[in-house]
Amino acid sequence: PRFPAMASDSGDRHATLKRCLGVLRDARNDSEQFAALLLVTKAVRAGEVDARTRRQIFDAIGFTFPTRLLTSRQPPEGCPPHTFRALGLTLLACFCTDPELAGHSQILNKIPTFNDILLSPCEPDGTSMVDDVYQCLSAVLATARGPRELVTKGTVSALCQAYLGGGHGSDRALTLLVGLLAVAEAKCWQRDAPQLLAVLSKLSGDFLKAEDMTKFELCEVLPHFIPLSPPLAESSQGSECLSRLYRGLADILGSKLSQRQRDPALKLAASLVQACGAEWIPAGSAGSKFLALLVNLACVEVRLTLEEPDPLEVEGKKEVVTACYVLMEMGIQECLREENPLLENVQKMQLMRIMEEAFGAVIFYLRQVKQEELQDPFIFASVRVLGAWMAEETSSLKQEICELLPFLVDYARKLFKEGSPAVSLPQAELVSTEGSALPQDALRFLLPGFCHLTAEDKPRDILISEGAPALLCEYFLQQWEVLTSESSAPELLTATEMSLQTTCGIFLNLVVTAPDLVRRDKTFSSLMDVLLKSLPLLLPQKHHLVLAANVATLGLMMARILAGSAALQGTQPTREFFGAAVLFLSRAHAAQADPSSGGLAVAVSPAYASAWDSIRELWFLGMQALAGCIPLFPWLPHAALCCLQGLSQLLSRVAPAPVDPELVTAFQAVLLELARASEQCRALLLSQHATDWANLYGMAALEQCLAEQ
Repeated sequence: PRFPAMASDSGDRHATLKRCLGVLRDARNDSEQFAALLLVTKAVRAGEVDARTRRQIFDAIGFTFPTRLLTSRQPPEGCPPHTFRALGLTLLACFCTDPELAGHSQILNKIPTFNDILLSPCEPDGTSMVDDVYQCLSAVLATARGPRELVTKGTVSALCQAYLGGGHGSDRALTLLVGLLAVAEAKCWQRDAPQLLAVLSKLSGDFLKAEDMTKFELCEVLPHFIPLSPPLAESSQGSECLSRLYRGLADILGSKLSQRQRDPALKLAASLVQACGAEWIPAGSAGSKFLALLVNLACVEVRLTLEEPDPLEVEGKKEVVTACYVLMEMGIQECLREENPLLENVQKMQLMRIMEEAFGAVIFYLRQVKQEELQDPFIFASVRVLGAWMAEETSSLKQEICELLPFLVDYARKLFKEGSPAVSLPQAELVSTEGSALPQDALRFLLPGFCHLTAEDKPRDILISEGAPALLCEYFLQQWEVLTSESSAPELLTATEMSLQTTCGIFLNLVVTAPDLVRRDKTFSSLMDVLLKSLPLLLPQKHHLVLAANVATLGLMMARILAGSAALQGTQPTREFFGAAVLFLSRAHAAQADPSSGGLAVAVSPAYASAWDSIRELWFLGMQALAGCIPLFPWLPHAALCCLQGLSQLLSRVAPAPVDPELVTAFQAVLLELARASEQCRALLLSQHATDWANLYGMAALEQCLAEQ
């Protein structure tokens, strides 16, 4: 025979292996090749193959021979039926230890075969096949194309069934599922939700029953199986999982715990909050106590870590503190919740005091941050959670926040300018976008707080001195480009629209409280140019009505101050903007049947009704601003004729008695300025008997103006 037994000495083994590889290349028939292959695979299984030898094996046989072995149904005489298949898998598992080969199309197209083996009954002598399959799948997962190929070729379902079956290697199936969900969660749930839900059901059941360290080990695994979408509470199976997880966490957090036990429990709770808000916590006394305990524990953890920060200790605790931030955000929301609150008023007051201390620690930590640390995702998470506090709680920690404002503006500017490549820690970013490292948008989370602060003298002065208006103008322009980009994802568009609305709110505060700044700072001229062009595009899109209201009102308010600028001297964009603004304001009200009187009454137009609560104040402010613009722009009354005619007809048709006095004041302000500024407008009003209905509505100033020669 040409094949000696594999030698025991390492050098001899390599020499024997080398001879076998030569035979594999030169074999005259299948039996010779098979005999050589047995020795090669024996060496492979013994782990005696280095990278160079592995490459030699591949060069000798390539993918063709293992593929033949996988498909062969005729084993050698006296061998088990799966002999050839087992040999083929061993060779592929060997090749897969080379990352370049693991991502080869010849490996990727065998994923369905790997899945079949996982789903087939495992014979006592077939465990090595299952081990080899797991080795191949693990290697594929680590490649660039691997996760997508595994999801589309059904591996998620196969792994779920393998884990639930509890057979050989089922623990490796769970590990692979965790790895797949970490890089392709949305795609996995989109394709295999029932199977993943079944795994979550088993894990949550085990979690509830466990009374040893297994409970804490499952705390580490479970967050990977809690999807952001689809919502778990929508199905009975998902709701049952949430109930088990709540009860299991209540058991843990109600006990005396070491830090090693508490940290995974807090991270699991945070992942549930991210996915379901507070919906997984039941209403009632037990639920409210649990929620208060959860937020309390999170605040204590934040204070312990950040009040006297040891750099090494903070580094090791960043992930759990980030999870605590998520729980604190939930605490803020629940303390402000008025409809069906989970917390009682006493609990809310206690939690607000506790959270105030924790946010004091966050501010203290951020004041120690060095320039070279700004790319750290933990800094982003800290700024984000502080933004949530600033958005809702405007009275506490005011001095500390004012002192931190220069850092916050500088940080937001740096991330915005650099398009920060920082990658979020788990829980640091609610919206995760698979496969892309989007810039961290710190400003988005600071905008609501800035909106409150610009209404107050001291923080507004600090924001202005730190250059916030120029940054916000650039940000508005960038967000506008995102909104009008056809390639943007729907969830990104929603966040973008909210950011644009809040930025408009900040600028409105500045326009009202610091008009001199608007006159002298070129930032506002640039902003005006953007507003002129954006409103005509927004107005026809009904789903952007709230944003259109913000843009129209801000533009009109700024136009009063910047009336002398070149950009507003009757140019095409200016006329189009004012035309759109007049249209927006004039369409807000219509005549509607009044059941109580049997006649017609003024009512909010159906197209505006759903958004009216959000835009009512903006509409009144816009009417006031339009009235202020009319004397400043000689061509504007002519552009407003259609609005004038519609408004005059509306007021002449409806009964005056039920009309809101505030509405009458708003209408009169615009009508009066139009009558004063333009003979054409005055003549139109007189032709429609405006003197009569002005008297009926108590519009004394308009009535007097029309009576004058």
